[in-house]
Amino acid sequence: MTMIPKSPDRSALEQEQFLKVLSREEALARFEAALFPRALQTETRKLAAALGTALAEDVTAPIDVPPFDRSNVDGFAVRSADLAAAGEGAPVRLALNGETIHCGTAPILQVAAGTATAIATGGPLPRGADAVVMVEHTQPAGQDAIDVRRAVSPGLFVSYAGSDIARGEALLRAGTIIGSREIGMLAACGVAEVSVVHRPRVAVISTGDELVQPGQVLGPAEIYDTNGAIVAAAIDENGGEAVFLGAIPDDEVKLEAAMRDALADADMLVLSGGTSKGAGDLSHRIIGRLGAPGIIAHGVALKPGKPLCLAVCDGKPVVILPGFPTSAMFTFHDMIVPVLRRMAGLPPRSDAKVNATVPVRIASELGRTEFVMVSLVEGSAGLIAYPTGKGSGAITSFAQADGFLRIDALADQMPAGTETEVTLFTPHVRVPDLVIVGSHCTGLDLVTAQLAHASLTVRSIAVGSLGGLAAAKRGECDLAPIHLFDDRSETYNTPYLVEGLELVAGWRRMQGIVFRKGDKRFEGLSAKEAVAAALADPTCIMVNRNQGAGTRILIDRLLGGVRPEGYWNQPRSHNAVAAAVAQHRADWGMTIAPVAHAVGLGFIPLAEEHYDFALVTARKDRPAVRAFLDALGSSAARAALERAGFRPA
Repeated sequence: MTMIPKSPDRSALEQEQFLKVLSREEALARFEAALFPRALQTETRKLAAALGTALAEDVTAPIDVPPFDRSNVDGFAVRSADLAAAGEGAPVRLALNGETIHCGTAPILQVAAGTATAIATGGPLPRGADAVVMVEHTQPAGQDAIDVRRAVSPGLFVSYAGSDIARGEALLRAGTIIGSREIGMLAACGVAEVSVVHRPRVAVISTGDELVQPGQVLGPAEIYDTNGAIVAAAIDENGGEAVFLGAIPDDEVKLEAAMRDALADADMLVLSGGTSKGAGDLSHRIIGRLGAPGIIAHGVALKPGKPLCLAVCDGKPVVILPGFPTSAMFTFHDMIVPVLRRMAGLPPRSDAKVNATVPVRIASELGRTEFVMVSLVEGSAGLIAYPTGKGSGAITSFAQADGFLRIDALADQMPAGTETEVTLFTPHVRVPDLVIVGSHCTGLDLVTAQLAHASLTVRSIAVGSLGGLAAAKRGECDLAPIHLFDDRSETYNTPYLVEGLELVAGWRRMQGIVFRKGDKRFEGLSAKEAVAAALADPTCIMVNRNQGAGTRILIDRLLGGVRPEGYWNQPRSHNAVAAAVAQHRADWGMTIAPVAHAVGLGFIPLAEEHYDFALVTARKDRPAVRAFLDALGSSAARAALERAGFRPA
């Protein structure tokens, strides 16, 4: 004879299961306090297996990308000075050199005055050339010459060495989520495997006699198990590796065995059902036997989601979600995702689209819908969307951007000040805690590393000293790194400040003449003597820096109005200058000592420049700014700067 069990007293049952209903904040705080801090588990993965994981340690670029100056288009490598007077009605004829430069082909011939060399997209720029003219803008003039009907500016259609990724710069920070863009960056630098945070294995169990798996035939009073599939997918979306163990009936022995097996193999256990009321809801009672401390919270002031049960069993999180799918997913995303993503080393989620203001005019081409990749920073009146500005061939334009904006085909520009919608590449992007806009230096990475390790995000946008000052005046950044010399006062940086900006001393770095060791034109000379020797030799080619760079100002002072061969070759970084000299495309230039030494070049000291920061006074009390200032003055940062060849102020 089957005995019908006596129904438990309802008030006693509810008292057992909901002794105290906690607020969302308190429940989550208790749950996290029982789990953290904890060391992240790490593992080494090949690039192909690292997709979706978080970097466990910083990755530094081992090479310049590109490793040489290269053409962005099919056309002809030229000297821009030869085409200064070119126009539709006044074509300039150039003699063709006897070689064609393809990808993987090292140039042999120099581009002399009045000549051009055929070059394919991606081909290395030959010695003597400082620009590329597109083949569409030329006309054959016999077998050995071309007519060019357009003037070109120095650097047109040229990607300089290191303009995408500079040797020694922080390529990716610990905690960065590895997507296809990050894999492209790593592959471009020759990195084959990386140390990543282990993706937590999360066992998923559905509970209830009524559950049937999709694909099976429903019986009377049965329903399909939707929670198992939904929860497993959500786990995978948020950095975990879901292991679905099926649906377990309301049998205490079977359920406890399944839960024990799951905890033995997985890092986390998520169940759905069995948290509310009724004698068949067993899960929460079993938890007390699985390990200490056990249940942390059972009953949370959420609607929907009150029956949520949070527990920790011997260091492993155990979650029992409500049985109704809506309640289960609401509580999972609100309460469990933060913990899961933290275990996976991932940042919090964010929305997929945001509105932002464009601070500068963005030119576009009529007749083509254009998508412009942007980096997001916080301005005084909302989000600011900075175009990445590195060109279509740059890997970091894609990898370091937060999203993209769209310019209609009928528009030839997006005016400065336009408010537009930005589509994010990933829902996990968030506005950086600290924004730095101005001149870049590898020493900056050594200081901001402390912020990154403290889970503060830093956005650094390299636009040069003058561009950084302009951004600071508009309130679009927290700090602007600058190194600008004032001739009248013979001091650095301070004369360039305006009301609302104040100077923060950074470090000193030695600027000097860089050349190939063994070049007798420079060996043993002072900087001024070396420049004089270079100017006296018409075969000696220099490599310059871009307008707006502090180094460019120093070079122009040294040259005193002279424009030697190579003057219009204007890369945007110290690394590109060193690469041009090391690769014999130029014979001398100006860079900083650490960059010169890193590639084994000769270096003649000229002047110790001041690399300081223009601080926006209105932002000085922001937590991330205070953290940066603390890091800048720390003994660890000062030691790191000294090891890298800089002298802290």
